[in-house]
Amino acid sequence: MSTIDSLYQLFLHHPTVCTDTRNISKGCLFFALKGDKFDANSFTAQALNLGAAYAIIDNQAYHTDERCILVADVLTTLQDLARHHRSQLRIPVIGLTGSNGKTTTKELINAVLSQRYTSFATKGNLNNHIGVPLSILSIGTQTEIAVIEMGANHQREIAMLCEIAQPTHGLITNIGRAHLEGFGGFEGVKKGKAELYTYLKEHNGYAFINRDNPILMEMSVKAGLTDTIYYGLETLNTVSGKLISSDPFMELSWSAGGESFHTKVQLTGAYNFENILAAICTAHHFQVSPALINAGLESYIPKNNRSQITKTANNTVICDFYNANPSSMEAALRNIELLSNDYKAIIIGDMFELGAESEEQHKHIIEEAERLQVNTLIFIGNAFFEAKNAHKGHYFNTLNEAEAFLKNNPITNNLILLKGSRGMALEQLLPLL
Repeated sequence: MSTIDSLYQLFLHHPTVCTDTRNISKGCLFFALKGDKFDANSFTAQALNLGAAYAIIDNQAYHTDERCILVADVLTTLQDLARHHRSQLRIPVIGLTGSNGKTTTKELINAVLSQRYTSFATKGNLNNHIGVPLSILSIGTQTEIAVIEMGANHQREIAMLCEIAQPTHGLITNIGRAHLEGFGGFEGVKKGKAELYTYLKEHNGYAFINRDNPILMEMSVKAGLTDTIYYGLETLNTVSGKLISSDPFMELSWSAGGESFHTKVQLTGAYNFENILAAICTAHHFQVSPALINAGLESYIPKNNRSQITKTANNTVICDFYNANPSSMEAALRNIELLSNDYKAIIIGDMFELGAESEEQHKHIIEEAERLQVNTLIFIGNAFFEAKNAHKGHYFNTLNEAEAFLKNNPITNNLILLKGSRGMALEQLLPLL
């Protein structure tokens, strides 16, 4: 019996996997992963003392008793175990990637599928080379359908995650200017994300495609996809829709199978229209009734500071600071322009991982923001500060400088867009707004 086979037998008896001693549960399997600044092998004894049934390690020095399982590489073993577990599952798995809207779309799809099925979806943003295996290993025997989010910042990463998740269906939300540094530019982003289409083609999978997105259409043709399900504005699609309003929450009509329906969603941002259509199209394909689709959409409440409206004592804040790149920043700026409010403020922070295009892209966003009719315009971070334009707005190198400004110049009775890359920690400004 191979190491993975024997480890899988242990997993069946101890189906909870943990990689952090702060989250140990009794009877779990502890995988001692290495990080840039830590080696979890050194926490082996602690994990066992806290209740882990076994510890999978790759450092002989920490082999303290028979509950330690020594492997060549813990990360590879985790990935191989997840791949083996996936091969035992006889359920549809929807693989989802894209530059923007991955997590929101994943949550919307899960919201509608869960109205009919026992569904599983990636928790939070566990979408990388560690998160995807952990997600797959969280799929239990009662699960009927799963949605696995796959993130990437360089080529061949989506291909590797597909080999683990083995999607039967797939969806790319869009292609934007995200992780340009790792992908080597925009064409590299297209090539990297297209790895999902390539996997689906090679494994007779189905792809849900936004027909209104010429880049996705081009990529699907290039991949040779034939099993395709389309959504978009036109009625020739399997699912079509029309945005009625997004001020501030979204209202839309949609059609499928010759019938039309109407729904309201507790989600802001016209840019989320295509994400909602993607969820409807996916659910329709899996024979979720229109009534249940609408029930799932209407019950969905955004969280984790993605297109989330927060009413403070002084303002209404669009909390969209989980992440940012030029494409999502442009969409957020266009959206606040459409919203009706007498007073508006824009507070945006640096966009990370843009490589050689960073200065150009930050200048572009400054120009886009300056074009809008707003009462207050604030740019935060070194990249914006270096690219600053003297025409309009306040520029701050650091978050602390911005905090000091807002304390002395409080904003009240405004609709505020608060957006930036996760590392900017813009949530620290919320108490001042």
